[in-house]
Amino acid sequence: MPHAPTLAKVAEEKALGRSGFALASDAFRHGGELDPSFTAIEEDAVAPPLEWTAPPPGTQELVLVAEDINTGQVHWTVWGLPGQKGKLLEGEVPPRTGKNAHGNSEWLLPDPPLGEEHRYLFQLFAVDLPLTLMPGATHEELVRNLDGHVTAAAVLTARFEGHQVEELDLEDLDDDD
Repeated sequence: MPHAPTLAKVAEEKALGRSGFALASDAFRHGGELDPSFTAIEEDAVAPPLEWTAPPPGTQELVLVAEDINTGQVHWTVWGLPGQKGKLLEGEVPPRTGKNAHGNSEWLLPDPPLGEEHRYLFQLFAVDLPLTLMPGATHEELVRNLDGHVTAAAVLTARFEGHQVEELDLEDLDDDD
């Protein structure tokens, strides 16, 4: 059974794409596959780059939530983003982050079971007041603070299938040649 994403909990359907508000990434197209460099497959993986159009007038702040649609697992909560057109660069540390499903405040690397494809929903919310959450807040605290304050939302989806981590060939590590 699919899990209800944050979007379904805090925004009305008419908020989606309001005033042309949109979210995109240079690293993947909507519905496309996440590159392994943003997942648990690669050792030095980071969060993907995201870019958005201007939110509706009156937006005080933008809030980003990334979730695994298959499991409901929260991968990233970010707030404190200026209420204007902008972007997060690949691996950039955002202004304020909350706890992910593993209890830490960073991008939780997607790591679905081997051969199982999961879908990831990046949700960007325009809110009509600045949030007063402390860094490290839980997803539940964030949802409570968003309730009734989302004026627009933009979404972007990606998918990723669990892979085996490639074993290093010990000969590749021999620098004596």
